[in-house]
Amino acid sequence: MTSHDGDDGASSQASRICSGQSRGEVVLDGLGVSRGIAIGSLYLHDSGTIAVRERRIIARAVEAECARFRDSAEEASLQVEQLQAKAGALGGAAGEELGYLLDAYRQMLHGSRLIRGVEARIRAARVNAEAAVQQEINDIIRGFEAMEDPYLAARLADIRDIGRRLLRNLTKADYRPFTALPRNAVIVADEMTPADTALLDPKTVAGLATVVGGAESHTAIMARSLGLPSVLGIADLLRQAKGGETVIIDGTNGLVVINPLPETLAYYRREKAAFLKTRRLLGRLRDVPAVTTDGLRISLQANMELPAEVGAVLESGAEGIGLLRSEFLYMNRDDVPSEDEQYRVLRDVVERMDGRTVTVRTFDAGGDKLAPALGCAIGPNPALGLRAIRLGLARQDLLEAQLAAILRAAAHGPVRILIPMVATVGELRATREVMNRVVRRLRAAQVPLPDPLPPLGAMIEIPGAALAADAISWHADFFSIGTNDLTQYTLAIDRSDEAVAHLFNPLHPAVLRLIQFTAQAAARARIPVCVCGEMAGDPRFSALLMGLGIRELSMTASNVPVIKARIRTTGMAAAAELAREVMELNDGGRIAQLVDRFNSAGR
Repeated sequence: MTSHDGDDGASSQASRICSGQSRGEVVLDGLGVSRGIAIGSLYLHDSGTIAVRERRIIARAVEAECARFRDSAEEASLQVEQLQAKAGALGGAAGEELGYLLDAYRQMLHGSRLIRGVEARIRAARVNAEAAVQQEINDIIRGFEAMEDPYLAARLADIRDIGRRLLRNLTKADYRPFTALPRNAVIVADEMTPADTALLDPKTVAGLATVVGGAESHTAIMARSLGLPSVLGIADLLRQAKGGETVIIDGTNGLVVINPLPETLAYYRREKAAFLKTRRLLGRLRDVPAVTTDGLRISLQANMELPAEVGAVLESGAEGIGLLRSEFLYMNRDDVPSEDEQYRVLRDVVERMDGRTVTVRTFDAGGDKLAPALGCAIGPNPALGLRAIRLGLARQDLLEAQLAAILRAAAHGPVRILIPMVATVGELRATREVMNRVVRRLRAAQVPLPDPLPPLGAMIEIPGAALAADAISWHADFFSIGTNDLTQYTLAIDRSDEAVAHLFNPLHPAVLRLIQFTAQAAARARIPVCVCGEMAGDPRFSALLMGLGIRELSMTASNVPVIKARIRTTGMAAAAELAREVMELNDGGRIAQLVDRFNSAGR
C-alpha cells in the first residue's frame, strides 16, 4: 500500500520510479507512515529472535523453574526502567510516547495475564520457562490477530517485544543492537520494537523501513515523533536488501529504492531539499490562524491515539484535540479501568492542553475490539455487531464510569464528549439520560463539575445517521463526521481487504452527498460540524470540504501545518464553486479530475 500525500509532480515522478526496475535498482512499495526523504547506507537489523526448545521438568523442579521465570521478569522490569531513563533524555513527543509505552511494559511484567499464564503453564504442563513463555505469547498473539482494528492489531509488537526480552533473560542471550551503525544509516528490519526505537539517535539514523507495521503502530508513532522518514509493511524487503547498499526512503509516497540509479538519486536529492525547505516554511505557520484568502477562519484540530501525543499536538499548532480515542485506556490488560483511573489520565491530557478544547470519544469497542477486557462475545459480523455506543448502552456500568471520568476531567479545562457509531435519535437520548444520571450522582457527592456541562456530540459514520442528521441534530450539541467508516459502510468496502481496497473512494458521489447532507443539517440546527477522518488530513480534499460547509477539521498532528498552508492559499468563494460543480456530477472519476484540476490551479 502506498500513501500519496505529495504534490502532483512528486507523485507522478514517484510513480515513474515505481513502475520499473533496471540495472540493479530495486523499488519496493509499502505504507508511508512518516513523511520525508532519507538517503543513506542500508543497515540490516536483527530483531533478536531466539530459538526455544521445549523440555519437560520433574515435579520437584517446578517451583525452582517458576522462581527462575520470576527472576527473568524482574530483570526485564529493571531493563525497562533503564529504557525509561533514556526516554526521558529524548524529550518532546518521542520521549512522552516512549515513556507511556514503557509504563505499560512494566505493568505487563507485574501480575499481568502474561506473567500469570506463564507460571500456570510451567505448573500444569511441567515445561521449562522458555517454552512456557513462547506458548503463552503465541496464544496472546493469536487473540490479537483475530482483531480487525489496525490500532489493536498493532499492539502485537508490544507483546512480542516483552516475550523476546523475557527469553533473552532466561537464555542469557547477548543482544546489543545499533552498536556499529554507519553514518547516515537507514535501518531495515523485519520489525522494530518500541524499545529498539528508543535506542536510535536521530543524529545518526536517517530513516526506517520494515516488513511488519502499520500507521497505528508504536514504531510509526515514534518515527513521526523523531522526524524519521519511514515506510512499513514491505513484504519483500529483507529478500531484496543487503547491508551497506545505498537506499532511499520516500516516506511521503511509501517507496523504498535500493541501489538507486544516478538519475533517481539526483531526483530524490532535489526532493529532499525541497521537503526540508517546505518543512521550515510550514514551521513558521504554527501560531498563524488557518484563514482563507477571503477571510474565513477554519478550525484545525488534531486526532490523538495516546496521551503521549499531546506534545506533538501542541507543536503542530492545532487549536485543540478534535478526536481523543479512548480505547488506549483498555489496552494491555484483562480488566477494565476504574472511573478514578480514567479520570486521572484524562485530567492530565486536559491540563496539558492548557485551555484548548479536548474532544473525548467514548470507547468505540466491542465485537472484535477488546472483547475479552469488556466481557462481551465476538459476534458473527463484528463491524455490524455490539460495539461502540451500542455496547455502552448494553453495559451501562462501563458507560457510566467513562462519562463520570470525562465529566470530572472537564472541571480542569474545556471538554466535549463524542458518542461513536450513533444510528438513531434514541441512542443519543438514552446516552444523555445516562449522563444526567451520572451528573446527579457526582453532584450529590459534591464532586466539582464544570458549568455549563460539556457538549454532547454525535459521530456521523453510519449512512443512516447522515440521512437522519436533521432529526439527530435536535439532540446533539455538535457533529463529527468519521469519513473512514462512512465511506466503508456506504460502499460496503473493507480497506484492509486487498481484493477490494482499490475501490475505497471518499470522492464517490454517495459519500459526498452524505457529508453535504450532514453539514447542511448542522447548519440548520446551528451546531458545529467537524470532519475527523483521513479526508481532513489530505490537502487534496481541503477546498472541497470547505465548499461543502465544513469549518472544523481534525487530523494527525503532523498534517496540521500542511492543511493550514493549503487553506491559506484557498479562497472560500472558489471552494464553494468547486463544491457546487462537484455535486452536479455523478461519476467518481470525473469528480477526482475536477478536484485535481482545482488544486493544480492553486486557487
